[in-house]
Formats: sequence, structure tokens, C-alpha cells
Amino acid sequence: MNARRTAALILAAAALMALNAGAYAENAPDIAAGGAALIEQYTGAVICAKEAHKKLPMASTTKIMTALIVIENCSLGDTVKVSPKAYGVEGSSMYLNAGEEVSVEDMLYGLMLLSGNDAAVALAIHTAGSVEAFAALMNARAEEIGAHNTNFVTPNGLHDPEHYTTAYDLALIAAEAMKNSDFRKIVGSTYHKTTTGSVIRYMKNKNKILWQYEGGCGVKTGFTKAAGRCLVFAAERDGMTLIGAVLSCPDMFNAAKAMLDYGFASFRTEKIISAGQSITRIRVSGGTKTALAAEAKDDIIIPVRIGESADIRTEVETRSGMNAPVEKGEDVGSVRVLMDGKLVGETRLLAAEDSLSLKFGQYLRKLLSGWAA
Repeated sequence: MNARRTAALILAAAALMALNAGAYAENAPDIAAGGAALIEQYTGAVICAKEAHKKLPMASTTKIMTALIVIENCSLGDTVKVSPKAYGVEGSSMYLNAGEEVSVEDMLYGLMLLSGNDAAVALAIHTAGSVEAFAALMNARAEEIGAHNTNFVTPNGLHDPEHYTTAYDLALIAAEAMKNSDFRKIVGSTYHKTTTGSVIRYMKNKNKILWQYEGGCGVKTGFTKAAGRCLVFAAERDGMTLIGAVLSCPDMFNAAKAMLDYGFASFRTEKIISAGQSITRIRVSGGTKTALAAEAKDDIIIPVRIGESADIRTEVETRSGMNAPVEKGEDVGSVRVLMDGKLVGETRLLAAEDSLSLKFGQYLRKLLSGWAA
């Protein structure tokens, strides 16, 4: 059984934090879109939203998941032989030729910068053997991420009545994808020149957020007649990354800027726990040390609304009945941060030092000395 206790000692003075860092921000912008959502990347905290859970087609923003699945299942240096099924796919294109051999990396740039529908099909077949099998991977990954109102049928977003998402789900998917350094590099690139394939291809990113917004770092545009104009966007300032999505939004870039402006003006990040911070002590039986410090593995940084109070608490969960040996760096539990009762951050706890096993004689002497005391 695990022992859980509220660790007021960690944030004794901050259990009720008054985060008065400035005036209240203006009200959230009114976005003319079928659906819109802006979240903080690591916690998933919703900054602003409109019809965020309404199921809508998403056009080429689909390719965010396509790219993530490919990156997670293939090596960038792998060679893709373009299937005849990928040749001449309608809509935006990388203009691949059947039988052409292109690296996964170059094809991913073609997918995300040129929005190549042909690249999406070629990558899907290379990764999973068929578009249908690849869609199954996409849907399984969506469930893992928590995008429960999403269903993928195609890897490129060409219209299908059973192919849909929500603004909130799409922001969640993008937030997960942006944690991958290869993905983030690709969608954050303004230009790319291919080095593989039968011809050299020069690409320019269609996402104006990269040029027109301070801190803009991705991710993907989309358009079909059925979906309208769609945009998933991201920007980072002062260590906080905001990720948003607008679906069926005619003025998508200005809408994205308005949402980001609101987010950065209204919220800031607060480091609640630092990596390496001593959080609690754990009991160890039969070891050279009977109590060990447990340290946080990672930082926990959360977004907080400027000018408002937040009830921030921590919970520590440690392994009970621990016996030596325990090695430095061994996982011994976890620490969770809750804001207004909602989980907003969690990291593992690691032993800060070793506790070696006592030999029987040592253990007996230690036991007897404890009685004598």
C-alpha cells in the first residue's frame, strides 16, 4: 500500500497563494470561429475557449497527428519509397513521383510546410502498411492523449464525414506533439531545402504566426471547403508555451494573435517545485541509513492568472515498507500539485542518497543499540 499525505510542509506559506502580479487582464476575446481553444502546453490548463468541444472537420491540421505518429515510429533517416497510391493525391502537394525515394525527414517537412497530401499518404503507408492501419494508430494515440472527441480516417484531412475533432482535442494533440524535439524543430522552421528525392524541393512554411508573432513556434494551417480555415498555433514567452486551435475561422491568424495576446497578458508561470528539491524523507529498514531524502525529479511549473488568488496544494505519495538496499536516484514515489482542487502537475520522487544493506551482525548491533538508547 502507498502512503499518501498532504505535504503542507512543502508550501507551508503558499497553500493559499495571492498571485498579485498586476492588474486584471481584459476579458477573453470573442473569436469568430466554429470552435476555439487556448491551453498551456504542459498542464493543459484552458486559458480561453469557445465551442471548444464541438465536433468539427479539421482539414490539414490533421497532419499534426500524422507527423507525431511517424516520428514516434520511424527514424528520420529512413527512406520512403513513394507508393503509387500517394501519387497525384488531390489538394496541396509535395509533388512526389511514384517510386521516388525520399527520407522520412524531408517528407515530414513536405507534410508540415507544404501541407503535402501526397506526403501524408506516402508516410502512412510506409509507417503502417496502409492508410487504414495508420488511422488506427492515430486514433489509439488520440485516446492516450485524452482527445476523446476525435476520430481520424485519413492522414491528410481530406474531407470524410467520420473524420473530425474539436478545438480542445486538437490543442491537446498539438501540445503533446510539441513536446517532441524533432516535431518542434520541423514545425518551427520557416524554410527547408530537401537533400533527398529525385529533385531538390524548396519549401516555405505557410504558418504566418512564425513571422508575425513574437515567440511564435508552430504549428499547422488547414483548409477545405467543408472545414473552412483552420489553424493550430503555438508561442512561447518567458518560459510559458501556449497552444491554441481555431476551426472554421475565416480570420484565423488575427484570431490566433488575439487569443495569444490575451493568454500572455492574463497568465504567468509559477515554479512550484524545482528539480532536485528535497520534498520529504522516507523510512528504510535494514539499511546503513534509516531515513533518506526524496527529491523531485523535474520542475513543476504551472500557469496562474495574474492578479488572482489560487489555492495551491501538494500531495506526496511514497513507497511504504521499503527495505535496503535503496540506490541514489531510485524511484520512491511522486509529488502532485493541485490548484483549486484540480491536478495541474506531477513528478516522480527519487532517493537523494544510497542506503546499503546491513550485514546481519551490523543489523543486530544497530538493533541492540536502539534498544539500549
